[in-house]
Amino acid sequence: MTSAASPTAEPFTTIVGLEVHVQLQTLTKLFCGCSTAFGSPPNTQVCPTCLGLPGSLPVMNRKAFELAVRAALALNCRIAPFTKWDRKNYFYPDLPKGYQISQFDLPFSSDGQLEVVDPKGAFAPRTVGIVRVHLEEDAGKSMHDEAAGTADTRIDLNRAGTPLCEIVTQPDLRSPQEARAWLNELKLLLVYLGVSDCNMQEGSLRVDANVNLHIPQPDGRIAKTPIVEIKNMNSFRSVERALTYEAARQWEEWQATKVEMGRMPKQTRGWDDPAGITRPQRQKEESSDYRYFPEPDLVPVTVDEPQLARIRAAMGAPPTELRRTLADRWKIPAYDADVLVNQGRELVAYFEAVATAVADGKLASNWMQQDVLRTLNERGGTIGEFPVRPEQVAEIIGRVQKGEFDTSRGREIFAEVLSSGRPVADVVAALGIAAVSDDELIALCRELIAANPKIVADVQGGKEQAAAGLIGQAKKKNPNANPGKVRQMCLELIRGM
Repeated sequence: MTSAASPTAEPFTTIVGLEVHVQLQTLTKLFCGCSTAFGSPPNTQVCPTCLGLPGSLPVMNRKAFELAVRAALALNCRIAPFTKWDRKNYFYPDLPKGYQISQFDLPFSSDGQLEVVDPKGAFAPRTVGIVRVHLEEDAGKSMHDEAAGTADTRIDLNRAGTPLCEIVTQPDLRSPQEARAWLNELKLLLVYLGVSDCNMQEGSLRVDANVNLHIPQPDGRIAKTPIVEIKNMNSFRSVERALTYEAARQWEEWQATKVEMGRMPKQTRGWDDPAGITRPQRQKEESSDYRYFPEPDLVPVTVDEPQLARIRAAMGAPPTELRRTLADRWKIPAYDADVLVNQGRELVAYFEAVATAVADGKLASNWMQQDVLRTLNERGGTIGEFPVRPEQVAEIIGRVQKGEFDTSRGREIFAEVLSSGRPVADVVAALGIAAVSDDELIALCRELIAANPKIVADVQGGKEQAAAGLIGQAKKKNPNANPGKVRQMCLELIRGM
C-alpha cells in the first residue's frame, strides 16, 4: 500500500469526521459511587449498579454532568434546557447489563464548533463543526491473551459505568494533519477546563475516525467512496498515520472497483499500528441496530440560565483566547504564544509574572523557551515544581538589561541558581561577577585598539565585523566585560580616530 500524496497533489479530497470519547475527571462513576481511579486490580471497583444486577438503580453524578456542560460551552454548543437518557442495546462480554446508558435523540448539547490554527502555516485555519456533545457510561475492558497463545479473554469491569463525554464532529476536516492538530487543540482545551486529564495511555481519551474520499469526475459530479470508521488508534500520531493509510487504500480501491457510497454499507476497520495498516472488522452498525429507547430508571435533566452562568464563570479563558491575549498584551509572535499556551495555564502564569517584572514580553518569552522550558523538558516535572521561581528569572533578565553582565553570563547564573537553589545575588557574588564601570571599559577598549592595528584598519575600511576579534580579547582580559558594550565602544573610538 502506497502512502497518500500531499494534499495539493491528490486527485481527491479526504473527508474526515471524528468521534472522541473523553473520560470526565470525577472521583466516582456516572450512575453509582464506585471509584474511577486507574490501575486498581481487575473487578475491584464494581457494585450491583455497574454490574447490572437485578434491582439496582442508577443515580446521576451531578459533577459529571457539570463537567460535560463545561466542555460543551467551551465548544460553543447550544445547551438544551431539557435532556433525557436512553438505553443503547447491544450484547458484548464487557457490557454486563446488555445495554449502555447514553443519549440519543435529545442530547444535552449540539451545534458547536472549534477552530484549529497552525502557527507554522502548514494548513489554513479550519473551523470544525460539532454535531453534538453528550454523556454516556463506559463499558468494561476485554483483555485478550494474545501473547500466551491460549486465546483466552478476561473481562475487567472496573471501567464499566465510568462517565464519558462523547464529542461528535461534522465531516469538516480535510487531511490527516488537520485531524491531528484539531485533536491536539481539543485535548488542550479539555485539560485547561479541568474536564479530563486526556491520558490516552490510561484510556481517558479515545478516538474513532470516519473517513472517505470525494473524487471529482469528468462530467462535473463528485464520486464518494464508502465511509470507513477506523478504531484502535492509541495516539494522535496513530490517528494521522491511520487516516493517511486509509485515504491511500480507498483511492487504490476506487481505481480498481469504482464502488461509491450507498452501493456498499459502512465498514469498521481496526488500525494495526505495528503493521501500519487498517484491517476489516465488521460492517458499521446503524442507530436502528441498537434499539434505543428512553431509560426508565432515570428522570430527565433540566438546565436553566443561572446554572449555565455559574458554570461559565468558573471556566477561565480557553486556549484560543489566551493565545490572542498573550500576543496582544505582550507583543509576542503567534508562534511564541502558541508554545507557551500549549504548556498549560500554570506556565502561562509563570511567563506573565516574568514579563510583568521585566516589562518586555519578547525577552521574557525568549528566556522561557530557551532556558525554562528546555530545562523543564530535560528534568521532567511541572512548572509548579520548578526550582527557579519567576522572580529569580526576572532578576537575572533585569540585570542583563542594565548591562551588569551579558546574556551568556546570565545563563551561567540561571544554571547555578537551578542547581544550588541559592539567591541570584549570592550566585553572582560567588561567581565573581561584577559590573564593569564605563571608565574601566574605555581603558580596556583603548588598550585593545592600540594592540590590534590590523583590526582597526579593517574596521576603518568598512569591515565592522572585524571588531569581533576585539570582543573575544576583551572577554579573556575581563570576563565581566559586556560584549555588546565593548563592541559599541570600540567602534565609536575607532571612528573617532
